[in-house]
Amino acid sequence: MSDTAPAVPPVTVKCLVWDLDNTLWQGTLLEDGNVVLPEAIREVIAALDARGILQSVCSRNDHDLAWSRLEALGVADYFVLPEIGWGRKSDAVGRITEQLNFAPGTIAFIDDQPAERAEVAYHLPDVRCYPAEDATALLGLPEFSPGSVTADSRQRRKMYQAGFRRTDEQSRFTGSHEDFLRSLDMEMRIERATEDELTRVEELTLRTSQMNATGVHYPDGVLRALLADPGHEVLVTTLTDRFGPHGAVGVVLLQKHPAAWHLKLLATSCRVVAFGAGTIILNWLADEAARAGVHLLADFRATDRNRMMEIAYRFGGFDEQPCDCRGQVPVSSGEDVQLLHLAAERRDAPTMTKLIACELTSGGPE
Repeated sequence: MSDTAPAVPPVTVKCLVWDLDNTLWQGTLLEDGNVVLPEAIREVIAALDARGILQSVCSRNDHDLAWSRLEALGVADYFVLPEIGWGRKSDAVGRITEQLNFAPGTIAFIDDQPAERAEVAYHLPDVRCYPAEDATALLGLPEFSPGSVTADSRQRRKMYQAGFRRTDEQSRFTGSHEDFLRSLDMEMRIERATEDELTRVEELTLRTSQMNATGVHYPDGVLRALLADPGHEVLVTTLTDRFGPHGAVGVVLLQKHPAAWHLKLLATSCRVVAFGAGTIILNWLADEAARAGVHLLADFRATDRNRMMEIAYRFGGFDEQPCDCRGQVPVSSGEDVQLLHLAAERRDAPTMTKLIACELTSGGPE
């Protein structure tokens, strides 16, 4: 029996920061003028983007000249938060890291100059640095190969770009928060999850804490079994607005009984707390339960982080009052899980969000 410990997989890179001259493109812009982007590098850029890895640029160059060249080469849109100027590259990489709110260990930097890589490594020792000659080999490295690529991963860059535009406009908006939300033209979709979406659904149950009603993690295998069970609904919520997609922002796990529906899990992304996503989902579920003539019961387990979700439940009318329908719902595992009750009633449709949702009243057991 070997005493060798199993290899720990490297932390996946979330953002790669490119130098420009003689790294991303061939040549020095201020000297050569007509720099060239090798096709192999273009393929690396596109492939990393498809894997959900963000990319930025950090270059000692004239900003307007360099950015116009990236646009002419057809790759400018791939890069978020570009840092093009004359300051230290470690400062520039640090600003990118801070604005993305990523851990430095998830950032990578690639440059043809050993001195530049050394300067970044000295000031940001957790950032991984690569020489320019390794650029075409990045796709084969484990740290650039996420374990799974979801639909959200494939549009991650667009979601971040939309978020930056949204934040910028909100900072300049002079009206109330409610007026700003109305200006977004938000559209929420609540649909039955597909097998392709289950990885993202599992991720939401695992990573969401502030807006997770129970903190229970449902692994992929369990979700697939529930998806195939006619007595359960596995629902995924997506959100878009005039700036672009937010991606999958919520998951609902619902078990149907003849006189009661059991909401076993509601989790929404912390990114959409300000948009009231959890409240909209709860109101829609209450409306669907009323249409079906059933009571709505929900599991809730208080954690040290989900106070906001408890508030959403309480303001939504959920409480611990007794009702005859409780006998239909199996007791949840764990003594700290509360079974909250909401009597069937109709709710007003959301006023600031266009809601497009599946019909639940025709599904589930009779």
